[in-house]
Amino acid sequence: MGNFEMRRISKLTRVAVGVASLALAATACGGTSSEAGSSDGEGDSKKGLAIAYDIGGKGDQSFNDAAFSGLDKAKKEFGYETADIEPTEGETDADKVQRLTSLAKQGYNPIVGIGFAYGPAMTEVAKKYPKVSFGIVDSVVEADNVASLVFAENEASYLAGVAAAKATKTNTVGFVGGVDIPLIHKFEAGYKQGVTDTNPKVKVLSQYLTQTAEEGGFSSPDKGKAAAESQLEKNADVVYQAAGLSGQGVIEAAATQKKWAIGVDSDQYEQEALAKFKNYILTSALKDVGGAVYALAKSVEDGKPLTGVQTFDLKVDGVGLSETNPEYAKIAGLKDAVDKAKAAIIDGTIKVKTE
Repeated sequence: MGNFEMRRISKLTRVAVGVASLALAATACGGTSSEAGSSDGEGDSKKGLAIAYDIGGKGDQSFNDAAFSGLDKAKKEFGYETADIEPTEGETDADKVQRLTSLAKQGYNPIVGIGFAYGPAMTEVAKKYPKVSFGIVDSVVEADNVASLVFAENEASYLAGVAAAKATKTNTVGFVGGVDIPLIHKFEAGYKQGVTDTNPKVKVLSQYLTQTAEEGGFSSPDKGKAAAESQLEKNADVVYQAAGLSGQGVIEAAATQKKWAIGVDSDQYEQEALAKFKNYILTSALKDVGGAVYALAKSVEDGKPLTGVQTFDLKVDGVGLSETNPEYAKIAGLKDAVDKAKAAIIDGTIKVKTE
């Protein structure tokens, strides 16, 4: 993790915790972590943050691995025991309820569900453990002891669209979404708007891998590869993917044909498992899930647990665009155009669509 990345995360953490303290002063809800030791084995002081992964699990080099980086940072800083639990193939809400309940019973606090799929289960479990702080990424759960960690993915995707429009030589770019759902529509909407605002002549080819997550849209690199190959055949020379583990197939397809891929969630240029393709990963639309997970852990550690909707956008560095590939700075006008778009989104001149 580069200094820039560390700086970005610590800045995000500061902002998030600052925002949280204000929200907290107003609502004064949620117990402190030391107070949590009253029943059902809750609040064993040696146990801290636990995360329950989304489909694709650890090793996706993207969404789940971003969450793990926050857990790792909290573990090092607070010296407590952590847990990170994989999902099972084709699991139900009842399986998720069981997983979250088991973590609460063991005394972990906070407990974070990585992904909107945890919404129904968390609604149920948070009620049963009012003294435990819960977090959910990409969804809103209304409860005094839940922090809903949501991101402006459309803003990072807009910047990815600007970069794609500047990098394309064929005036055709692609978007591969894992599953055809509103969350992934946010990525597509921002990307298309960024491309079109930068160069209206550029055509965007879009494809979703599956209609539901159960069909493997976020966990099938082979599906990602096939979709990207079909877009490359139609002349796309930059392909952006928002597809979790499936995105690795998109990156492989683009790199094999010496075309650009744009990564998602983590800085995929830096991921060891993707090292052989890195020269073709132009940039990544970053989503600082790790910073958000860490901010929640820190708030519990400080006795002022985050609660309610916490939005991580460009303004607080909660999303962004990576610049680690040296080629990024060499493409004429690309960096300037992205920097200008970023400033305009932050000051409200550009409003980025979500659909």
